[in-house]
Amino acid sequence: MSQLLEKLTMPAPAKLRDLIRQIRSVRTQAEERAVIEKECASIRGMFRDEDNTYRCRNVAKLLYIHMLGYPAHFGQLECLKLIASPRFTDKRIGYLGAALLLDERQDVHLLVTNSLKNDLNHNTQFVVGLALGTLGNICSVEMSRDLAGEVEKLLKSSNAYIKKKAALCAVRIIRKVPELMEMFLPATKNLLNEKNHGVLLTAVCLITEMCDKSPDALAHFRKQNKMVPQLVRILKNLIMAGYSPEHDVSGVSDPFLQVRILRLLRLLGKNDSDASEAMNDILAQVATNTETTKNVGNSILYETVLTIMDIKSESGLRVLAVNILGRFLLNNDKNIRYVALNSLLKTVQTDLNAVQRHRSTIVDCLKDPDISIRKRAMELSFALVNSNNVRGMMKELIFFLEKADPIFKVDCTSNICIAADKYAPNKRWHIDTMLKVLSTAGSYVRDDVIAHMISLVSEASSLQAYTVQHLFRAIQEDITQQPLVQVASWCVGEYGDLLMSGQVEEEEPLQVTEDEVLDTLEKIMNSSGSSAVTKSFTLTAVMKLSTRFTQTIPRIQALMDQFGSSVDMELQQRSVEFAKLFKSYDHMRSGLLERMPPLDAKVGSKGEGEANTNGETTAVSPPASPAVKQEEGNALLDLLGGGPSPAPVIPQVEKPAAPPAASNDLLGDLLGLDLSSPAAGPAPMVPGMSAPQPQVDMLGGLMDGVTPQPAVQMSANNLGIPSLIAYEKNGLKIEFSFQKDNSNANVVIITLTATNSTDTPMDEFVFQAAVPKTFQLQLQSPSGSVVPASNMGVVTQVIKILNPQKAPIRMRIKLTYNYKGNNVNDMGEVNSFPAALWQ
Repeated sequence: MSQLLEKLTMPAPAKLRDLIRQIRSVRTQAEERAVIEKECASIRGMFRDEDNTYRCRNVAKLLYIHMLGYPAHFGQLECLKLIASPRFTDKRIGYLGAALLLDERQDVHLLVTNSLKNDLNHNTQFVVGLALGTLGNICSVEMSRDLAGEVEKLLKSSNAYIKKKAALCAVRIIRKVPELMEMFLPATKNLLNEKNHGVLLTAVCLITEMCDKSPDALAHFRKQNKMVPQLVRILKNLIMAGYSPEHDVSGVSDPFLQVRILRLLRLLGKNDSDASEAMNDILAQVATNTETTKNVGNSILYETVLTIMDIKSESGLRVLAVNILGRFLLNNDKNIRYVALNSLLKTVQTDLNAVQRHRSTIVDCLKDPDISIRKRAMELSFALVNSNNVRGMMKELIFFLEKADPIFKVDCTSNICIAADKYAPNKRWHIDTMLKVLSTAGSYVRDDVIAHMISLVSEASSLQAYTVQHLFRAIQEDITQQPLVQVASWCVGEYGDLLMSGQVEEEEPLQVTEDEVLDTLEKIMNSSGSSAVTKSFTLTAVMKLSTRFTQTIPRIQALMDQFGSSVDMELQQRSVEFAKLFKSYDHMRSGLLERMPPLDAKVGSKGEGEANTNGETTAVSPPASPAVKQEEGNALLDLLGGGPSPAPVIPQVEKPAAPPAASNDLLGDLLGLDLSSPAAGPAPMVPGMSAPQPQVDMLGGLMDGVTPQPAVQMSANNLGIPSLIAYEKNGLKIEFSFQKDNSNANVVIITLTATNSTDTPMDEFVFQAAVPKTFQLQLQSPSGSVVPASNMGVVTQVIKILNPQKAPIRMRIKLTYNYKGNNVNDMGEVNSFPAALWQ
């Protein structure tokens, strides 16, 4: 009796609004925690006392506390008690608490199933709606299987409110357990005959989910159920319907239902000519009759464009869709402009001519203040370049390059180089464009662009004097742009005699003396702003000029002696080797420093053994088809490398080298190497020189211009080294498996395996790698250049690394491939190689 009196005399707990007001009035986090802890203690006490009077109020407060981020799990069982209550207000708070506090990983979750089943059969529609909403939010696989039959019955109910809730709950059940889809197929037959827009909307969502999850369901709705004419009729009624206050949004009748129907039509019409033909007329009506002054109309038009582009639509309809996107580009809303550019970028591969009509508008987007729009406009502009508009587009893109953000400059220069190489009307225009790019982009130029420019000049023999004159004039004015200085140094070294001869047509020759040329090159060498790679280019150029110039040879000798004591080991090594040529082997100098033959370098690839600006030795996978002669390739590498001369290469005991020629002996003596035995390896190429002797393979055998094959004897202890996933992105997976060479413990053999899990093959696949200078890296020929789709095949490639210092291996990788007509470039770093490789 005393306890009852005590309960009756206790004050009622604070209401939810009072708790909210109290929490909002605190000034610090500590005060808020104190209020929450006090309130939670009070709520716990009432839960222990089984106080049913204020249980609903306490759970409501607990949900607010949970939303603030504080633990509220102790109220889970109280939610179940409220759900079992006959009062609707208690059930509402109980189901809300269950949706917030429970998930399928908790055991309490199983106790809700029986209450849900009872409420799904309740005679009050609002209680049934609560149960359906909660089931859609928290259902697990087991709960879905137990209650799917109840939901399927409710889909056939005559109550539109219950049908709508049941259809949404069925969507969630299908996502959880796709095999239950067949249970709901018969119930969907009559849902599209409803007049209630809510039921129509949820029915379309349910059918879309089924078609998206199952090809069999898609075929069922497309053929047996003849869904397309039914959807077309509904959409036509929406378009032709007059003003309806209940469904009107900014003058458009039920845009939400229109968008959902268009998405479902896109699924049904894809790769189906009959279905596409049935919806062509209605799509044209939607595209021409929809209001475009409001975002509501623009959203419908956007879905219409996507549907037209995805189905087998008529050519005129596709042109209409592209024109809609063109109008979007003129919209003041930047989000709409971005969406239009993104959609045109996907469309350009299939309807290039239709997109070309809007080229001027797309180019204008390059000046947009929004960085995302500029990026998409740049990508789309490059996709529109062809042989007919290349001159005008290049002017616009170079103008964009001048003012572009630094993050755009690298990609923009590479893409301009690719486009110019593909569509250049003549060599003169090609070279002028590349000169403009080099002088505009500053240091934001990739190494592959530098290599390509050098290759371009070497092939255009009639324009070499013209090019070297322009380049020399450019570095006289500015030596801060490193890529430009590197190309200019190479060209001056190769064609310095043409610079002095004045053999330039159509313009006045540059009047310059030998000393002025050397002054400029020496200024580059002594500049603190010049990188080590640039100084290596310039030093080699100065040495080459010793065979082009006649009056400044003593000065060139002095420069070699001066840099022979450089603190940079690369410059020191080059200078000492060059000085040795003057002193002991002067009779070989003219042959070693003769002009390079025309080079062949494709845009986007580097030469094997090239050193990048980060001081790493890089290797590029040779193409699957026979390429240029190995001697020419190696000569190009020495000129473009900028890194150290190759360290002693990997010996191959089982395959002795052929006896060295006399010239080999001289060159080996010059560089301090013994070529008499295979173990010594080949003499390193003097940077910038094309030696006449056969090039020695990294395995110790003579290449003679033939791509080496991955034939290496493996040791038995290789089986214990685990494989490594080096790259996994966008469906492309690169896996490394490891082995050791039995003939040399310092050699690691890596077998690369590339697979593609997407539904489209990746062609023009090229793998590139770079390692620090303490390693030697060689890539063998890949098994192919196309990575098949759906993991139906692989591309393999052998990588060999010499690790004489037994150091942990680090590698940077670069992948380039073509996917759905788009060139993809990506880089990564691999640092998690197994320690067993160097122990």
